[in-house]
Parts: sequence; structure tokens; C-alpha cells
Amino acid sequence: YGLVGYKYKGKPLVYFGGFKKHIGFYATPNGHEAFAKEFANYKQGKGSVQFPLDRPLPIELVEKVVLFRLQTINES
Repeated sequence: YGLVGYKYKGKPLVYFGGFKKHIGFYATPNGHEAFAKEFANYKQGKGSVQFPLDRPLPIELVEKVVLFRLQTINES
């Protein structure tokens, strides 16, 4: 799908990809579940959230998700 992904300690951290009208953000299952309330304002797919290009990118939310994923991996 042409996604860019990051791994940490050999485990998936997050993935994202650019599309015609949105940025797809994939926080892996536990990241998506943990931030379901925050993601509710955005269109979602199976394990993904779509940040529309006509709205500011929620950088603070992305940072929170990445930090959560780092913590989750460190604790596993």
C-alpha cells in the first residue's frame, strides 16, 4: 500500500501513508484501541484513522500515540 512504517526493538511502532484526500495513520491494534475516543472525530478503517488534508494534522495526538506505543513495547 506504499506505507511508511517504524519499528522499535523489532516491533511495529506506527505506520502512515499519504493518499489523495487524507493521511492514513496506523497505530497497531493496541494503539488504536487506547485512543479510540480521540480518534472518534476522524474517519476510521480497520486499524486505521484518516487525517483529512483539509484539516490541521493533530501532531500532539500523533505524539501521544507514539509515546504510548514506545511504552507498550518497553513493557512487553
